[in-house]
Amino acid sequence: MLIDQAQIYVRSGKGGDGMVHFHREKFVPRGGPDGGDGGVGGSVYLEVKATLNTLSNFQQKERYIATDGKNGGPNNMSGRGAPDLVIPVPPGTVIFDAFTGDLLGDLTEPGQRLLLCKGGRGGRGNQHFASARHQVPRTAEKGEPGEEKNLRLELKLIADIGIVGVPNAGKSTLLSALTNARPKIAPYPFTTLEPNLGVARLDDETTIVLADIPGLIEGASQGAGLGFEFLRHVQRTRVLVHLLDGLSPDPVADFSQINTEMSLFDPHLAKKPQIVAVNKIDQPEAQENLEQIKKELKKRGVSQVFTVSAMARTEIRALLQKAAARLAETPALQDADLPMPIYRPQEDPKDFSIRRQDDGSWRVSGVAIERAAQMTYWEHPGSLRRFQKLMEALGVEDALRKAGVRDGDTVAVGDFELEWQD
Repeated sequence: MLIDQAQIYVRSGKGGDGMVHFHREKFVPRGGPDGGDGGVGGSVYLEVKATLNTLSNFQQKERYIATDGKNGGPNNMSGRGAPDLVIPVPPGTVIFDAFTGDLLGDLTEPGQRLLLCKGGRGGRGNQHFASARHQVPRTAEKGEPGEEKNLRLELKLIADIGIVGVPNAGKSTLLSALTNARPKIAPYPFTTLEPNLGVARLDDETTIVLADIPGLIEGASQGAGLGFEFLRHVQRTRVLVHLLDGLSPDPVADFSQINTEMSLFDPHLAKKPQIVAVNKIDQPEAQENLEQIKKELKKRGVSQVFTVSAMARTEIRALLQKAAARLAETPALQDADLPMPIYRPQEDPKDFSIRRQDDGSWRVSGVAIERAAQMTYWEHPGSLRRFQKLMEALGVEDALRKAGVRDGDTVAVGDFELEWQD
């Protein structure tokens, strides 16, 4: 079964904590600070693996958490950095932020990587806070916290040619006749419940990947039938073979309907080169209506119509050769043909906000100040003084005073609560 959508949670590793330590060795007076730095936390990447063709792995596992960096040690020993967490995905995976819907990446080439969450840097040991005036620093940093994201993954099959049409037009039969694919085939609509891929060989040096897209009906772009789930797979193709059912009551109306639904789903689909073929031409009813079908299609700008029988394998080789010729003339997908990332101005990490809570306490929110709070050793007076200096440098102290903070008020920063003293 093709699994082409998944939601996962990823989190990078926290940096290791820096150490507060002083060198102690016999006959070595005033050894000085020698607390080591923490190691870097593991980052989280997605990487394309050519052998994968589905997102089924994410059905069993939905949480991916990288390892934390090791803490620093004495004698200036730095903690070990954690290995990166690399998550394999199939070619054609598109990554979105699950909350905002922003496009984060589009992975198509084997070996291509996307950094999702960067590992937290290791905290500095007290060796870095020594100076001529401050020779016994009891100050260090905890490791920087990791990043986390909730992601939505979508798979768009990468095929050169897509076969589209109404249900029961014979798309799966055509795919099986042109390639070694063995899709399910039956004489009723919606036999194909998922896209199928097949490889057709024109000669010793030329192969083409074809995709059989499940049948589209009116309203497919709005979720009717199966089309909404699988229309995205058409976006990757460069050329379309539009297969008409020669036994349909109105094949030309089917042709217009499919094109309308594709345009409603993505305007770029209407610009893709199409090769139109009438299937089931081995049936007398299809032969009787053929001239009228060609005449109506010509009014809609279709100058060449192929007549094939996927079941009897009539003229399918000529259809494939024409599709290959159009493929050679069609340039590779440009950036304009693919979904573009949503531009959002990056927030300044030094920005912060202050609000009064219902219980009378104050809440300070901001990337830099909250990160500083998480990296502070609250049990060491030197680290406390350093945090106070950071609050002053970022302008938090002045902003709290202007907001009306008083002695004894509680000020919350992240998960930590402080008592305000002027």
